[in-house]
Amino acid sequence: MSALSLIQAKLRDFARLLPFKMELQDSQGTPFIYRDRSKTIDERVSDLISRMTLPEKAGQLFHNMLVPGPEGSLATANSTFGIEDTRHLIGTKFMTHFNLLGPVSDPSMVATWQNAVQDFALSQTRLGIPITFSTDPRNHFTENIGTSFQAGHMSMWPETLGFAALRDPKLVERFADIARQEYLALGLRTSLHPQVDLATEYRWARINATFGEDADLSGELVQAYIKGFQKGKELGTQSVSTMTKHFPGGGPQMNGEDPHFIYGREQCYPGNNEEYHLEPFKKAIEAGTRQMMPYYGMPVGTEWEEVGFAFNKSVISGLLREKLGFEGIICTDWGLITDTAILGQDMPARAWGCEGLSELDRTRKIIEAGCDQFGGESRPELVIQLVEDGMIPESRIDISVARIMREKFALGLFDNPFVDVKAAADIVGQTQWKAEGEMAQRRAHTLLKNDGNILPLHEEDYRSKTFYVEGVSEAAARARGLRLGSLEQADIAIVRLRCAYEPRPGGFEAHFHAGSLEYCTGEQARQANIFSKVPISIVDIYLDRPAVLSEVASQVTALSVSFGSNENTYLDVIFGTNGAAPEGKLPFDLPRSMKAVQESREDVPFDTERPLYKFGWGLSYEDTYETQ
Repeated sequence: MSALSLIQAKLRDFARLLPFKMELQDSQGTPFIYRDRSKTIDERVSDLISRMTLPEKAGQLFHNMLVPGPEGSLATANSTFGIEDTRHLIGTKFMTHFNLLGPVSDPSMVATWQNAVQDFALSQTRLGIPITFSTDPRNHFTENIGTSFQAGHMSMWPETLGFAALRDPKLVERFADIARQEYLALGLRTSLHPQVDLATEYRWARINATFGEDADLSGELVQAYIKGFQKGKELGTQSVSTMTKHFPGGGPQMNGEDPHFIYGREQCYPGNNEEYHLEPFKKAIEAGTRQMMPYYGMPVGTEWEEVGFAFNKSVISGLLREKLGFEGIICTDWGLITDTAILGQDMPARAWGCEGLSELDRTRKIIEAGCDQFGGESRPELVIQLVEDGMIPESRIDISVARIMREKFALGLFDNPFVDVKAAADIVGQTQWKAEGEMAQRRAHTLLKNDGNILPLHEEDYRSKTFYVEGVSEAAARARGLRLGSLEQADIAIVRLRCAYEPRPGGFEAHFHAGSLEYCTGEQARQANIFSKVPISIVDIYLDRPAVLSEVASQVTALSVSFGSNENTYLDVIFGTNGAAPEGKLPFDLPRSMKAVQESREDVPFDTERPLYKFGWGLSYEDTYETQ
């Protein structure tokens, strides 16, 4: 870069730190009310909509993904995720809502890219409508590319199940406030979360991002979550808007299969327990959540039409809008209109119950149901055609555009959409915040069994012992001063396992842990071999679903479960270092057998026969009893 170019770049960065200024009148001297920050939001929205063409309105109804280009530049098309060229999406399709795809490994680069995208939108489009960037959950210890992204440089906390295990609304609000500040530094202004589905069907692949099985606990924690992200009930320039999902509750999936895929499209209520699943959403609305996302599921055996929830007028307009009084933005889940491919796997549109409809008719049905935005789609031409052919009045489109624009004004995006690149590097992943996240990981460990009070291990107990480790790196173990040996040599085994699941094929589908919650025969035999050969077995299992642990629990000395934690925080817990001790209580029952799971009703909580460990179970190191 030349010296002149460097100076110009520095001046542009400096200008972006100042209050953003737009021209307040057109070439004829007519004031542009929507650009005047002294006017009310309603006045600005009304003025803006009056100036928008139909294509400009249609673009606002689509919310898709973007990836940064090299060194924070605007990216061209990405075939892996079906993403179109950034300039085309903004400059030609007039879209202004995008979900950031990929981890935040370099905050400065992400901030630079965000500014470049905003600069393009403001300088290269007629009305200069700023971009709203959104994100799936980022600050949790998870690897599911289908539902969230790894934290990267950001502070890393346990999964939301871990917060449910700790039952501490103040901690949830603290987490959300820290995540909010990291989001703001990166220019991320909408969270595609919280997820308040209830974990009543234990086989479902998305339980890890919920607050568990209990509606009251979920409702209490989601209110703290929204308060932390939105910085109160009303949106402002320091808020991150929350999109609560998946209305009216995605937990009761038939046989636990996920409706990302056609075999999991059916959602059922054999216990007639629809109201139970609505409770956390009522609490979210009460707390002021600004957006809602319906799930893919197609209800069967209810009074609702048997179509996916976003297509379902009785659910969206009748229940959510009219009965529950929700007035915010309703954005569909990803990919309801267009067939696509993700990670090399063909993915048909999740138009369950509407598979026979054309793309145009699917679009119409979703709008008529009452939704405002189409997630994971870039098809404004369909909305344009609906209006031009007289199938949808433009006034109906205006209603959704007004909701969407009101959000941008409330967030302050029209007045200053840029971020400070240097501040992003300083703010994101602060040492103190990372330390708080790791402490929450430690605390969320839930101790189920501790025979002979073997935990915590004290130095005098283990310095002379030989350890076998699995699921913990040898480097981390040796850093604790452990003497390592083979299984046959070991006095103590430390084993970390993952919850059982049945692997699925496909580049995308493989990321969903579904099917049996019981370890297969071969894995049970492998584990039993370890536990039988070592006098003391200390086992921790990462629960992304409620595992069947009867065989494990009967054979080991100490058993804990965790909800997203790194190996060092776990070692702190079992050795009692850095002030660590397990504080968690189970956020759901742990079933005794797969037979009990299969015989339970998908929509009814705590419905398996004779659970091995019940909701709320969790020992402390001060407890002296050995079994439940």
